[in-house]
Amino acid sequence: MNSLATNLFHLRNPYTMAWWSASYPGFGHISMGNYVSGFLLFFWEMVVNTQGHVNLAILYSFTGRFAMAKEIVNNRWLLLYVLVFIFASWDSYRLAIQFNQLSILADRHEQTIKPVSVSFMEINALDQKSPWVAVAWTIIAPGLGHIFTHRIPTGFFLVIWWMVIAYHSLLFQGVQYSALGLFEQAKTIVNPEWLMFLPSIYGYAIYDAYVNTVEFNRLFEKEQSSFLKKKYQSPIFKMPLKVENALYIIATFDHSVKLELAISELEQKGLSPDHICAIPVNAPQKDYRMFDTIHQSDGISMFDLPAIFGTIFMLFGVMWGFMWTWGPIIWGLIALFAGGALGFAVKYLYYRIYLHKQFNGGKATEVVLIVNCQAPEAEMVEKVLAGHSALCIGRKV
Repeated sequence: MNSLATNLFHLRNPYTMAWWSASYPGFGHISMGNYVSGFLLFFWEMVVNTQGHVNLAILYSFTGRFAMAKEIVNNRWLLLYVLVFIFASWDSYRLAIQFNQLSILADRHEQTIKPVSVSFMEINALDQKSPWVAVAWTIIAPGLGHIFTHRIPTGFFLVIWWMVIAYHSLLFQGVQYSALGLFEQAKTIVNPEWLMFLPSIYGYAIYDAYVNTVEFNRLFEKEQSSFLKKKYQSPIFKMPLKVENALYIIATFDHSVKLELAISELEQKGLSPDHICAIPVNAPQKDYRMFDTIHQSDGISMFDLPAIFGTIFMLFGVMWGFMWTWGPIIWGLIALFAGGALGFAVKYLYYRIYLHKQFNGGKATEVVLIVNCQAPEAEMVEKVLAGHSALCIGRKV
């Protein structure tokens, strides 16, 4: 972790990483934090694809114009394309397996995580963010969701290249004509060779922003749990017993910065750390939940298949949109949402029927805080805890 980004090992599906590299070489490596390799492969794909007219050949092939596909493609570049394309997918698969093993070892060793990094350029602090906010910003412009989660290298890289592709494809002119109902003008003005880069970029950016936000939230909870166990589980803390003039305030919290602020305020008001016990708790994982939130993720991604289906459908929507009435922009968006909905449906049915699991939208307590104080201090303690968003508060007299 440094001031520009947080890079971490976490479990990934190797086939998903291989798919993103097949969708656009470099994306699998960037998703796993291999920025240099990923950025170089991305640039290589951009150069070789445009020089070899690979996107145009794909467009003509899938719209039945095979003679035009054979005529447009440049074989000198196409052969170079195939070799590195296969390598990128294979290497992403291999790295995902290797990083999964390192992720398991990192969890077992329970290494200390530094939650804040400060430099003269940036400040990076672990915090919890909504994965759906990251998705919303990514839909507006790929890369903004990564900047929102402080994944600065990936974020600005995607924003810059999205701008380049949008400019060369005349995307916004096509959007303008489509919004005005001038579909023939939209089909005529946009550049299909550059426009066909966008489905892969949108699909990947949405997926990666969502997954990394979820994993950063899990990392924050792990770091805070480790901090609470080390500092606020003193062996001399007296668990609730009948003591004259002493009582116990028991409260429950979500993992959040507010919890640490509450504890620090209690210490500032004179309570010793030996009188505070914080116990992170984990509910038994009996049910899978359909959507991840700031405070809940079961580690089962519901978002990989929708992102993959959405990317594939959007690509075909763009290609066939040149032959249909509404044009590539409208059909690309329709196909994106249709593919995403189909992916969610398949994932839901898989977990609900095949695995016989039920999705549970409920919410469990994440931290139990016990404060040993004197009777005159009880009201002050309760006010502090309530002022920092305690879920519930009770007394043991």
